[in-house]
Amino acid sequence: MFSRLCRQHQLPHHEATYSRRDFLLKSGAGFGSVALSGLLREEAARAAALPVAHHPPRAKNVIWLFMEGGPSHLDLLDPKPLLNKLAGQPLPDGFQEPITAMGEKGSPLLVAPRTWRQHGASGLWASEWIPHTAKCLDDIAVIRSCWTNGINHSGGVCQMNTCIDVAGRPSLGAWVSYGLGTENKNLPAFVVMCDNAGQPVNGPRNWGSGFMPASYQGVRINGAGKEPIAHLHLPPGYSPARQRDKLELLEEFNRAHAVARPQQSELEARIRSYELAFRMQAEAPEAVDLADETARTHAQYGLDQKETASFGRICLLARRLVERGVRFVQLYSGAGSKWDSHSDIEINHPRLCRSMDLPVAGLLTDLKQRGLLDETLVIWGGEFGRTPMSEKGDGRDHNPTGFTIWMAGGGVQGGQVIGSTDELGLYAVENRMHVRDIHASILWLLGLDNMRLTYDHKGRPERPTINEGRFNRKLISG
Repeated sequence: MFSRLCRQHQLPHHEATYSRRDFLLKSGAGFGSVALSGLLREEAARAAALPVAHHPPRAKNVIWLFMEGGPSHLDLLDPKPLLNKLAGQPLPDGFQEPITAMGEKGSPLLVAPRTWRQHGASGLWASEWIPHTAKCLDDIAVIRSCWTNGINHSGGVCQMNTCIDVAGRPSLGAWVSYGLGTENKNLPAFVVMCDNAGQPVNGPRNWGSGFMPASYQGVRINGAGKEPIAHLHLPPGYSPARQRDKLELLEEFNRAHAVARPQQSELEARIRSYELAFRMQAEAPEAVDLADETARTHAQYGLDQKETASFGRICLLARRLVERGVRFVQLYSGAGSKWDSHSDIEINHPRLCRSMDLPVAGLLTDLKQRGLLDETLVIWGGEFGRTPMSEKGDGRDHNPTGFTIWMAGGGVQGGQVIGSTDELGLYAVENRMHVRDIHASILWLLGLDNMRLTYDHKGRPERPTINEGRFNRKLISG
C-alpha cells in the first residue's frame, strides 16, 4: 500500500537500512502496538457493553440554547411585584446579600418596569421582551429555582457545561456522545454553533471531553457564516477515489506515529476525525444547505430580518442536524458574554431578546409541526441570572443563587412552573435545582441514569454529575 501510494503521488520511496538501535526502537514500538491494540480492544469492549439507555428514553436529541452572559429572570419569566414596590430602597432585613463577582455592596433595588401578561391555556407569565416565546409557553416548563456555584462568567459557564466551576471535566454533550453516540455516522454526534464570530468565555473547554477520549468533544461549526463547515468540498480535479487514497496514506502515517503513544487519545481522535471528515463530504453539505427551505420557513426563523438572521440561521441548522441524527446541538446567543448587563440593561436586554426571541419560537413551532418536538429536548438559559439590586445605577449584577431556565419537548410536560425564588428573586427557595440536578434531569430524559453512566479514569469510576444530582420528576408529571 505504502509503495503504491508513494508511486501514485510521486513521493520518494527509499529502501530503509536498520542499525541495532533501529531494531530495538522498532521492537519497542512493536510492543507499543500490542499495547495500543489491547487498549483499543478494551475501549471497544467497553463501548459494546455500554447500554444504549438505562431506561426507556423520552428524548432522542438535545438542542441547548445558551444565553451567554446571564439573562435577567426578573425581566423575562419571573415577575416580582415587590421588587417594583421597594425599588430604590436597600435590600430589606432578612435578605442576605450574596457574594457576587463585581457587585457594589449595599446597592438599592432596581425597578423592573416590565409589562407582564399571562399566555395560553396554562396562563404562564412572560414580559413584553419575549412576545414570540410567550406564545409557546404551553409547551414549556419554566424552572424558576435554579442555582449554581459559579459567580463569574468563566466559572458559571464552565459549571453549566461540565457540572463543576473549574476546568478539566467532560462537558454534558461529551457525556451524551459517549453514552449514546450518534444516529448518523456521517455527521458529528455533538455540534456547537455561535451567533457571531466571537468566542464564548472558556472557548472550546465548554464543549471539551476532559479526561475522556477527544473523539467525544463537540465540533464547532460556523453556523452564522456563508460556509458553515470549511473545506468540505473537494478541490477541482479531485475524485473521491483519489481523496480516499490520500486518506489511507495519511492514516498509515498516523497509525505509525500513534503506536508509540497509546496514552494520547488525541491521536486516535485525529485519525477518526479524518475519517469523519471524508464521510461528511458526502452528507454534511446537504445538511447545512438552507437553499431547499421554503421562504415561509426562513421567515419563521427570522432569516429575512437583520436583527434575527444570525441566531435564526443556527436555530434552523440545529433543526436540520437533529433531523439527520445529530445527538446534541448547543447554540450560543450573545457569544462573548453579551447577555452580561452590569449597566444599561434596558438597552442591552431588549436588543438581545429581539435577536433570539423569534428564532427560538420558530424553532419550537417548526419542531412541533414536523413531529420532532416529542423526541427533541430544547433547553433555554444562561450560566446564572441577575440580581434584584442595581449595579452602576441602571444594571444588574450576576445572580448565581436563584435564576430561571426552561425546557420543552423531549417528554417534558409544558405549561407549568417548577420551583420559585423569594419575593425579590434573589434566592431559589422552593424545589431548588442545582446545575447537577439540571444535568441529571437532561440525562434521565435521554434514558441515561447519571449514577450508572460511568467512565473509568485513573482507577476510579467518574460520573457526569460527580456522584450528585437527581432527576426532577415534576418535569414529566407537573
